[in-house]
Amino acid sequence: MTPVRTAAVVGLGLVGGSLARDLAARGVRVLGHDRDPASVEAALRSGAVHAALGPGLEGAEEAELVVAAVPVTAAAAVLAELAPRLRAARLVTDVGSTKASVCAAAEALGLGGRFVGSHPLAGSHLSGWEASRTGLFAGARVFLSPTAGTSGSALALAREVWWTVGALPETVDAADHDRRLALTSHLPHLASAALALALADPGVRRAELGPGGRDATRLAGSSPEMWTAISLDNAAALADAVGTLRDRLDALHGALRRGDEAALHATFAAARGWWRDGEPQP
Repeated sequence: MTPVRTAAVVGLGLVGGSLARDLAARGVRVLGHDRDPASVEAALRSGAVHAALGPGLEGAEEAELVVAAVPVTAAAAVLAELAPRLRAARLVTDVGSTKASVCAAAEALGLGGRFVGSHPLAGSHLSGWEASRTGLFAGARVFLSPTAGTSGSALALAREVWWTVGALPETVDAADHDRRLALTSHLPHLASAALALALADPGVRRAELGPGGRDATRLAGSSPEMWTAISLDNAAALADAVGTLRDRLDALHGALRRGDEAALHATFAAARGWWRDGEPQP
């Protein structure tokens, strides 16, 4: 049995579209909205969305579950637009990669009791409705960040919703989430983008790369809009993470300039030790 009968999903990209598909497949009536009318039309044709919300999100009044699946810098504005329409909502959530700002926005709007921030660790470098699919969340971790005022029933419903689509929810403080994700998720994207541009500058084409190069630059194909928003929203923690990476690259640069075999070997050995054990080496 599904935990809700009606859900509204605002934003039908990879994550929002996939959630709409999974909920609809489990018998939930899904109402959808996207800034791209073609995405809404495609979602309606697929059957994953049963009705479109109005241009001012009219229709959200009947939804028990409301999901803001929009870029993190747009989430506060979407919540503000939704706030007067949350008559039936038992749970309001988002799916963004940062949590502190959206939780603060929900509290400021008086939604804190019904709001739980969500961040599913599932996705792709692809984006848009066309990239969405059923089963995206199967076996995926989902971080849940309640506000200071989130009710026990709202948090329990958030867990149940994500369990229903096959995910593995884990509760984490919003600020701790953002510090952790700056290192584990956001830094790898920025590093991949920087590597891609370091290759582009001398004219190296992606088709010339071997498997390792393709693996290391795959994330560079991600949505520029989404990653600009994430980077700005988590700028302080991410700047610290980039600084740590810069220090490592500076050390490698110096070792190469000096021809320092011992320093290079130590770097590669420590990196392999981390990779093998799954934990950073001293």
